[in-house]
Amino acid sequence: MPAASYLETAKGRRIAYHRIEGQGPWVVFLGGLKSDMEGTKAVHLEAWAKARGQAFLRFDYSGHGESSGKFEDGCIGDWHEDTLAAVAQLTEGEIVPVGSSMGGWQALLLARAVPERIKGLVTVAAAPDFTEDGWWAQFSDAQKVELETKGFVELPSDYMEPYYVSKRMVEDGRTRLVLRSPLALPFKVRCLQGTADTAVSTETALRLMDHATCPDMRLTLVKDADHRFSDEACLRMIEDAVLDVLGGS
Repeated sequence: MPAASYLETAKGRRIAYHRIEGQGPWVVFLGGLKSDMEGTKAVHLEAWAKARGQAFLRFDYSGHGESSGKFEDGCIGDWHEDTLAAVAQLTEGEIVPVGSSMGGWQALLLARAVPERIKGLVTVAAAPDFTEDGWWAQFSDAQKVELETKGFVELPSDYMEPYYVSKRMVEDGRTRLVLRSPLALPFKVRCLQGTADTAVSTETALRLMDHATCPDMRLTLVKDADHRFSDEACLRMIEDAVLDVLGGS
């Protein structure tokens, strides 16, 4: 496996990435919370893109993987800045973001920030607004007090070690919500969601579908697929979704 390259951002962060030159549009993989660019979906999509001669980018947000910083210090806005920097400096022309879980939220933020660069969009178990709807809304009064007094709350995860949710992450997330104001997606959007996902519900996927304004948006529900969405059949569905958004070329 080739060593990662690094991008120094204007915010002083060192972002690790792997980049493959090829035909456009650029496929850009946006990973999930506490995930990294060595995950199954990211690596698989890179191999798929390379075989096609398709330009491809995967990277680690700050506080993730090989990039600088600590996860506990980061927030949605920091990772949005990382995404904007990576896209601006490491890709050219049109892009197809493929956002997994929290990366789905990042893909929507990216589409809102630079709609002119988006060819189309693919989400996998997208988790928009989860800091507010998935965390804050379910915190007990005791947890809310703990967040205020200690500055963080520890939450269990079905898929990895516990999360340390900071007050900053919750407060910043509140300024990045995409399901409470108009969300225009004027391009093809393909959303994939497993029915056995315990981290992101089908209700969230349907809420995004209902909320967004889009001329060609489709949601595919996959029975018994979990949040990882990374077995052979699911990976093939991601390939097909990207190919569909690219125009079937």
